Order: sequence, then C-alpha cells, then structure tokens
Amino acid sequence: MTRTVAEKRAAFRALHAAGCFVLPNPWDVGSALYLQTLGFQALATTSSGLAWSVGHADNSLSRDAVLAHLREIVAATDLPVNADFENGFGADAAGVAESVALAIDTGVAGLSIEDSTGDAADPLFPIDVAVERLKAARRAIDAAGGDTLLVGRAENFFAGRPDLDDTIRRLQAYAAAGADCLYAPGIKTREQIAAVVAAVAPKPVNLLIGSTSDLTLEDVAALGVRRISVGGALARSAWGGFMRAAQSLALGRFDGFEGAAAGAELNGLFRDRA
Repeated sequence: MTRTVAEKRAAFRALHAAGCFVLPNPWDVGSALYLQTLGFQALATTSSGLAWSVGHADNSLSRDAVLAHLREIVAATDLPVNADFENGFGADAAGVAESVALAIDTGVAGLSIEDSTGDAADPLFPIDVAVERLKAARRAIDAAGGDTLLVGRAENFFAGRPDLDDTIRRLQAYAAAGADCLYAPGIKTREQIAAVVAAVAPKPVNLLIGSTSDLTLEDVAALGVRRISVGGALARSAWGGFMRAAQSLALGRFDGFEGAAAGAELNGLFRDRA
C-alpha cells in the first residue's frame, strides 16, 4: 500500500490519541526499510545517527543536508516520519518559520524543535525566546494546512541543566505555544516521567529510551507516555558492532564477524527496490 502524505500525517496523529507506541530512529534508507518490515507504525529520524553516517558530529550538518535526508527517508518508506529538526535551523523566529516550511515540504508527518542554542556556555534559549520560536513553527505548520505534528523539546537534561521544575515550565509554555506533543530527552526515573506527563496532560509525551533500561513498554504506557523513541541508540548499536569487528580485524583476527547479518537476507530485503 502506498499512502499519500496526507494519509501518513493523519495516521501519525491518530497514533497519539491513545495507547503507547515505539517510534524507532533509522539513520539511512536501509535501516528505515528494515524497521518497516518489523511492523512499526511510524519512524523518526535521528540527527546524531545521520551525522555519524556522513562523518560529522551531531548538530553540525547544514539545513540543506538535513532536508535532503528527510526527503530521502520519506520517499523510501510508507510509514509516517517524524523529523528530528534540531533547533529549527533559524537564527531567529522568522528563520525557524522559513526552515519549518521547507521541512513540511519534504512530506514529514511531524517535526520536533529543540530549545538548545548550540552554545556550551549558554545552552538553552530563554523561555520567552524559545516560545517565540515554537510559535513561529506553529504558524508555518498552520499556513501549510496544519496537519504536520509539532513536538516541543525541553533540552535541560541533555544540556547539563537537569532542573525538572524548569523543564516542566518550558514544556507547559511550549504546549501553550502550540506544540502537539512534548518531549524532555534525558528524564529517566518513573517519578520524573510521571511528573512530566501530569504537567502537560492531556497533550501526549514522547519518552527517550536510548540505553538499557529496566522499564518495559507496558511500564512506560502505564505512566501515561504516548510514544517512545530511541534517538541515536540504534545507530550507536550498529557502530558498536562495526567498531568491535574492525578493531578485531586490526589485530589480525576475524572473530569480530560473529553475529553479522547474512548477505542473502540483506539482498532479499532490498531486492525489490527499484
């Protein structure tokens, strides 16, 4: 089945209405296609996974490079795609609006806007500035028909400012500014998760689980989370296998290939691609 962009966006919004779903993060077309075969209902891009795949650090690619990646992933899969759109690629609110309009044109079903500045000395935009940037993204989405889902991200725990009260204030402000879904990457404890869910209810919350966790999907759903993403974790897992095999090879050993995917399986996965 080939779905239109409008159908993908409608399906993506419906996923946020009830229950809890896993939103895995491919970093290229091949990983996106494989995830589609496993029955996931939607995908999300990962800025870190993309950057590493082309030999760059996270948050260092150009807007044009990210937009090209979004177009490629959207075109490759029949699943809705949520864009990791970093901080909106704009020096000011007007710049964010321009960039968001370009992202919408790629066909993504949703996109997230962070409140991170990229400046290690001052890593978070003041709330009022971050709100204006979110409002600009909201206006751009509404001008394009309003069906693209907007995710507001409070980066406190990733930016070395692990203040839950400030995180919640930011998320509530982003919800009021028009964010459809809220996201605070880096929160981990049940108490933190429950507090965020309660603070922004009834709007849905995205939870990042990017490392081994004792939480199950059922646990997270019981806490009221609507969706779970893994960020760069799948890309890091792939890199981990590659690095172990390569390091073994550098030492003159070939045991690092144990557990490698079979070429026949991969060829079968991609054989019908035009």
